[in-house]
Amino acid sequence: MPTPNTLSPLLQSSWAQTTPLTGLDKSLANLLHSKQPSDDPRHLWLAALTSHQWGRGHACLDLSTLQTQASALLGWSDEQTAALPADLHQAASTLPWTQGDSSPLVLNQDKDGTRLYLRRAWTAEQNIRHNIAQRLALPCDVPADLQQRLDALFTPASDGEPDMQRLACEVAAQNRITLITGGPGTGKTTTVVKLLSLLVGTSSSELQIHLAAPTGKAAARLTESISNALTKMPADVQARIPTQAQTLHRLLQTNSKATQVHQLATDVVVVDEASMIDLEMMARLLQAVPPTARLILLGDKDQLASVEAGAVMSQLCTGSLLKAQTVTLIHSHRFDAKSGIGQWARTVNADVADNTPALKALWNAAPDWLATLPLQQSIEGDATEPDVTRLQLTSASDPKLAVGLRYGWRNWLALLDAHRPSKTAPAAPCSNAQAVALLKAFTEFCVLCAVREGPLGVVQLNAQVEHALGLGQSAWYAGRPVMVTRNDYALELMNGDIGLCLPGPDGVLRVAFPAVDGGVRWVMPSRLDSVETVFAMTVHKSQGSEFTHVLLVIPALESPVLTRELVYTGLTRARQRLTLWAPQLGVLWNGCARRVLRSGGLGD
Repeated sequence: MPTPNTLSPLLQSSWAQTTPLTGLDKSLANLLHSKQPSDDPRHLWLAALTSHQWGRGHACLDLSTLQTQASALLGWSDEQTAALPADLHQAASTLPWTQGDSSPLVLNQDKDGTRLYLRRAWTAEQNIRHNIAQRLALPCDVPADLQQRLDALFTPASDGEPDMQRLACEVAAQNRITLITGGPGTGKTTTVVKLLSLLVGTSSSELQIHLAAPTGKAAARLTESISNALTKMPADVQARIPTQAQTLHRLLQTNSKATQVHQLATDVVVVDEASMIDLEMMARLLQAVPPTARLILLGDKDQLASVEAGAVMSQLCTGSLLKAQTVTLIHSHRFDAKSGIGQWARTVNADVADNTPALKALWNAAPDWLATLPLQQSIEGDATEPDVTRLQLTSASDPKLAVGLRYGWRNWLALLDAHRPSKTAPAAPCSNAQAVALLKAFTEFCVLCAVREGPLGVVQLNAQVEHALGLGQSAWYAGRPVMVTRNDYALELMNGDIGLCLPGPDGVLRVAFPAVDGGVRWVMPSRLDSVETVFAMTVHKSQGSEFTHVLLVIPALESPVLTRELVYTGLTRARQRLTLWAPQLGVLWNGCARRVLRSGGLGD
């Protein structure tokens, strides 16, 4: 048996203590070594690095890239990567923990490179590949009059340009899996409603259709979008298409005790915000949707990838697996060519060597937000007002910020005033209709941060906003917005759901959450174990949400999480107005130049 001293060479290394390797990374390597000892210390490094990459969102450790661009791949400094063992990639071929069908690690070598996987990641990726191949091999019933039906749904474009929405419907009608990607306002939901009307119109029986999204907020948005788009369809079509979307967890009946995935009784499944779906959730989704059913994935491949490991949507959209089943919608109906938000989105995302000069020009063209406040009359703004402004305060404690924050939430604060106690009058109870109005008014404005900690992070800014708005004198108070941070199946609340603490109809403080029927449901604060105040939230948490006006906060110090995808995702959460707060412009330029490139085999 190996002695204790040989069990933990990683933990004994003084250099290893200073690397970003976590205790879990090193513990995995040492566990494997304890079960099957290796004489080559590089093997332990490979195991720990594979775990490290999984924790950073990568499906695998890309050994080919590790050899040539270790710092960029691992997100480490040059000093840290310089101390890695030499020829680390060559040691993979002799790894003792990759042997057998149930080995804890899997080594994959092909024409696209060499990758080292945790068994769970490899299994998920192979299940996705197998399921997609199965769907592509099955014939799909296509109506003989498909083109005539498409003609009835789409009018020819006056400019002669190809109608990508029509093409998306045509592709989806002929395939059992389809990816529809595009930026905000490109008509993904409108396209799906027309597609569903096409499918129900050609089916001889009632189709079982399911709508879903990764988070509660995204599901609510999908419900609203589908409902609005259906109003333009014939009554008989409206009656056959559902409007209520649910979270993927609810659709798949996934919870902490779930060990198996059961197939759904469905004919069509539409999933919005698919870029948020991680590797293992995508594998479960594909397993749950019968191969004979149609699966339509909607999303923006340029947004941030999932919080968990994998960049499935992006890799499938850009790889060869589903190249013929992927349609990109490019014409934005929300941001026209002269729109400031649209220009920022296109420039941040531009596939050029250096987009800093163009970004600087946009920044210089944006007026100071605080200087424009006297000109603004309503949250919706005016056609003559700039939709992009800038803010360059150096500190969150600057009193000028309070002026802007109170202005941003002015409509919400006006509605809230009656439901807060004063020296002369108690708080007025809040009816369901008033709670709905308050929830809607709250989303007119939002503060989005790149980071959680630090002077311009979520924690600091939430405290600063509470102070600026004159709120927060107690733990629970009328007006406190909270976000659920962990799925609570007993309360049917999902991670990302947002509620408002208000005096309920009986005057007792409760938290109002949006209900599926468009109303609200009240929850006692004492029952909410995992919530946090959410005046400010991270861009990651904002995915699947939209706000009338977004204040996007760029940190003053460099951060590896500040990337092109994060900036793009943050600024496109704004429907009508965007304010960029960047105390140090160099940090913003560097962040827009930094791309997220997650390792995985689905893009091959």
